[in-house]
Amino acid sequence: MKISGFTFIRNGTILGYPFIESINSILPICDEFIIAVGPSEDDTLTLLKKIKSKKIKIIQTQWNENMKDRGFVYAQQKMIAQFNCSGDWAFYLEGDEVVHQDDLKIIKKAMKKSLNNYKIESLVFDYIHFFGNKDWIATSPAWYRNEARIIRNNLRVWSPDALYFVNMDKNKNGRYPNAISIGAPIYHYGHIRSKASMNDKLKRVGKYWNKKIPNFVSYEIDPKAIKPFLGKHPAIMKNWLKEKAEQTFNPDPNYQITRREKRHRWLAFFEKFLNKDLTKKHFKFIIND
Repeated sequence: MKISGFTFIRNGTILGYPFIESINSILPICDEFIIAVGPSEDDTLTLLKKIKSKKIKIIQTQWNENMKDRGFVYAQQKMIAQFNCSGDWAFYLEGDEVVHQDDLKIIKKAMKKSLNNYKIESLVFDYIHFFGNKDWIATSPAWYRNEARIIRNNLRVWSPDALYFVNMDKNKNGRYPNAISIGAPIYHYGHIRSKASMNDKLKRVGKYWNKKIPNFVSYEIDPKAIKPFLGKHPAIMKNWLKEKAEQTFNPDPNYQITRREKRHRWLAFFEKFLNKDLTKKHFKFIIND
């Protein structure tokens, strides 16, 4: 079994991504790691070249600055990296996503067990979305709770906006891949970056979504949409959390929730009433027999 890890990144330092930590978190179980690196104004490329591993393959890319349709430029960069993967499985991580060291054996075991069961096209992770700082996680239905991050690498797939995969086994119509759950989480740190990094990020990415993004002032959220994090962070995140993450955040009990957040409160109520996860799924769970 050969495992390919892959990602894309641009201006990783300026935008405050823990991208080096992200790559290193799964590098031990990968046989190769493909990185599509866009033209950056910081030391992103230099830092990547300092990773001491023969598994790393860096592809320097160009970005289509005129592509302003729903973040499709991210999908283009993601697919450049994936098209260069040669493994049986392709394991995608975004620059703010990290895997816990204690879960590596579980993940590799799931890939090995599923290798010859071709009904299984992808492997799904649970998600832990941190918000504000390292002590809080988002739990409302506004946040996806599961996502496919490992895809069988002989499928004809593409990615509409870099978040998920679509299987194009027919020329005109795509479908979500058949999946099983690994039973391990991905730790998502994108919403606890320093306020300065978050502001830079929103200013730079808005154009790829054809949106004018207001200045980022502070982390604000419905207090009922988050809860304290009681687990342990991946060991590899220790320095980043101390030096680069936002430190000062507490939910505001006087925060005025938006109309969208009101809808999510109602959705959370129905989830509890029906005992069912009502969040969007970009995959189809199948019975693994």
